[in-house]
Amino acid sequence: MGATAAAALAVACAVIEKDGLVLAAQRSRSMGHPLKWEFPGGKIEPGEDAVTCIKREIVEELGVEVAVVAALPLSRWCYADFTIELHPFVCRISRGILKATEHQALRWLAPEELPTLDWADADVAVARSYLATLPSNCSK
Repeated sequence: MGATAAAALAVACAVIEKDGLVLAAQRSRSMGHPLKWEFPGGKIEPGEDAVTCIKREIVEELGVEVAVVAALPLSRWCYADFTIELHPFVCRISRGILKATEHQALRWLAPEELPTLDWADADVAVARSYLATLPSNCSK
């Protein structure tokens, strides 16, 4: 396996919140990393910023429009054959009815349930950074 200095694949993803729950999307059998869970999104096109990308991708993948609430820290993951640079955003659905057009399944989960899924490697850090933004239920 030769080392190449290819640029990272820039991808935007959405941590979509609704009524205290978070949307997880399961990749289909025909996608790379089949049946792994992910935060929906896709490749940032040349000349496109990450916010424009996530709004476009969510319409394409889920049939809904989203409003971006906040940006999460950039996440970089090196797979064996490529590197992904994830630009995650916390979003809320602003219009439309959710439908899975590319994914095997969609699930609404309580935030504390996120670690129970078999996530695509690149999405694990996004889930952790999202959970770190939530208020703690512990008190001293």
